[in-house]
This record gives sequence, C-alpha cells and structure tokens, in this order.
Amino acid sequence: MILYANNKVLDLSTPQIMGILNFTPDSFSDSGQFFALDKALFHVESMLNAGATIIDIGGESTRPMAEEVTLEQELARVIPMVEAVRQNFDCWISVDTSKAEVMKEAAQVGMDLINDIRALREPNALLTAAELDLPVCIMHMQGEPRTMQQNPYYEDVVAEVFAFLQTRSAECISAGIRQENIIWDMGFGFGKNVVHNYKLLQNLAHFCAAGFPVLAGLSRKSMIGNVLDKAVEDRVVGSVAGALIAMMHGAAIVRVHDVEHTADALKIWQATMNA
Repeated sequence: MILYANNKVLDLSTPQIMGILNFTPDSFSDSGQFFALDKALFHVESMLNAGATIIDIGGESTRPMAEEVTLEQELARVIPMVEAVRQNFDCWISVDTSKAEVMKEAAQVGMDLINDIRALREPNALLTAAELDLPVCIMHMQGEPRTMQQNPYYEDVVAEVFAFLQTRSAECISAGIRQENIIWDMGFGFGKNVVHNYKLLQNLAHFCAAGFPVLAGLSRKSMIGNVLDKAVEDRVVGSVAGALIAMMHGAAIVRVHDVEHTADALKIWQATMNA
C-alpha cells in the first residue's frame, strides 16, 4: 500500500513510525513540555533523526476528562506549527483534528494527512476532507473524550469496532473520499477498558485484512499503565512492546512518543524476518 500527498510518497509495505507532537499545555504524556515553537521544532528534528517518517501535530488534548478547545485556540496552536515544520523539514505532516476549518487552513500550509479521532463526523469535516483529497485516518471512539472512559461497554468489541470502521469507510467513499486515501484506527483507549484494548490488539490482523492500512496508537496509554502498574513516564518498554506486536500483526503505521526505542525494536524484527 502506498499513500500520496503533495508530491510525496509514503510506502506502507514496511511499517512507518508516526512521532507525536502534542502542541498543547495539557497533554497527558508530556505535560506540555513542547508547548513552545523552538522546543517543538527541536523535538521534531530529534524524532525524524530517530526514525519517524510522519509527525502528528495536535492542538487539542483528547485525554479522558480533557476540556474542549475552541476553534480559535486550535488554529492558533496548529497552523503556525504546521507551517514551521513544513518550512524546516521534508517529512509527512499529519494533523490531529476534527474541525473542518483546521483541516482547511492546515492543508494550505503543508498538511499531508488528516488524523481525526471523530472519523469526520463533526460539521463539514467529511465534505472538507473529500475536497482536500488528502489521506485521512478515521478512528473508532465510543462517546466523547470527557466521558469515554466512564463505563465503556460492548457485546463484542472486535465486531462492533470493525463494523463501525467498515460503515464509516463506505460513507467516506460515498462522500467522495478515495478508498486508497482511507486509513483505519481502532481507537485504543478511546471508550475501551483494558480487556477491550487487548482484545483489539490481539485481533489487529483481522482489521488489516479488510484492505485498509491500519494505524495503531497505544503509546503510553492506560492499557499499558494498568498492566504494568507504572506511571506515564515509565511506560516506554510497554509501549514499544505494544507497537511491535501491532506491527507484527500488520499495522502499517504506529503512532508513538518514543520514536528511537520503537525504531530499534522495528529494526530487530526486520532483521529477523530478513535473516
């Protein structure tokens, strides 16, 4: 599978690493330590040097209980960051947003990929994504970030998440989004308990078999912390293990905080496969 955007090509025949840049003052994992343009650009450079091919820029914290961010706040955070990364680095830029206006303005300054936790269900998002004709990642989420972890329930989490992504993909295609531009994200940690999350990870190959590239984002999340009983900053090894399992099951993209450690694990797996 190959993604195309802005005269760039991303070959997904081998797993690609998406480095996370939370340009917010209240990120769950990095406590807003990169919430300054110069620090953020330094961090982008370090992630690219470590092996990331995609930088995912987000201006709205989507951790459980997170406060909503206004359109003006998100634009003020995201657009200058996208512009600065595009001016300084030759990489794929993903923008983690659900707002149509952010998608439009980010595309004007160099965004390559839309990463939407709400699967283009906000006002005008679906139409905007179709018009922009860029790759888009649609994610499953039960509920909203502020309430999603209060009591998630499924009869069959694998079947229900799969059905949602299949149905939503058909709706995206009907709206004019090309099938080859659609990426699936099962939404680890978004309205799922620990058992739900690991059942999805266990069955990730089933999602990959549907024919869409799958993005897996479980880095430092509570599904890691609850098993290890470790704080966010101590979840590196668990996060890398989760990313490696996802890649071994067929994930095309892994969204991570710890790029260097994930890249090391990927190299060892690839050396084993190529021996």
